[in-house]
Amino acid sequence: MTDNFENTRILLAEDDTNLGFLLVDFLESNGFEVKLYRDGQSAFQGFTRTGAEFCLIDIMLPGMDGFTLTGKIKELNSDVPVIILSARSLKEDKILGFRLGVDDYITKPFEEEELLYRIRAVLNRLKHSVKNSTQDFTAIKIGEFLFDPQSLMLTRGGSSQRMTIKESRILLKLAGSQNKIVTRDEIMIDVWGEADYYTGRSLDVFISKLRSYLRSDPSVQITTIPTLGYKLEVNAQERLFRNFTK
Repeated sequence: MTDNFENTRILLAEDDTNLGFLLVDFLESNGFEVKLYRDGQSAFQGFTRTGAEFCLIDIMLPGMDGFTLTGKIKELNSDVPVIILSARSLKEDKILGFRLGVDDYITKPFEEEELLYRIRAVLNRLKHSVKNSTQDFTAIKIGEFLFDPQSLMLTRGGSSQRMTIKESRILLKLAGSQNKIVTRDEIMIDVWGEADYYTGRSLDVFISKLRSYLRSDPSVQITTIPTLGYKLEVNAQERLFRNFTK
């Protein structure tokens, strides 16, 4: 496999314990990070906390069925890829899934290798789409970081962080206006295409993630401007002082 999808964070919602553990072992052996949930409600709560990059969802889940779960996830992040895994093969179920915006619908039983290649196919399409949308952008200097929106990489020294598509688009928006205020609505409309309660909650999760990535350089921070938005601040004096005192 030539495409770098290692460490992609996958949310797996599957109430069949044996199948769930088998899929976790198989996907992790192929370089993915997988979190297993056995009911719809805990899966949704897990998604709001972690902001998974990919979702595999069974339809027949206790508490909240897979269609409802998919709809709620898509409300928070319409771009996150979703593959439905289901023993139900009715045309109506498949149509409903695709109307909700799923990327694929796999009927059980299925071969693990087939699932793997379908996941890779979806990720390849997504990667190609992002590459086309960011082809005019070159790498951006952010303090001691070098941010490359085309490869979704944030690099500092010898360490690199591969970012999700949403993380990259939000950071690109902030980096294009360093030390200037970017409103929440502006970010949400640019990244999600709409600004509402659900996209606002999702934005909060992504801002928290970006802050954790940038934390290693004290001269860089994302500052919240109450009731307005955010400012990506780069303090050159702080960086010079730390270099001087080394």
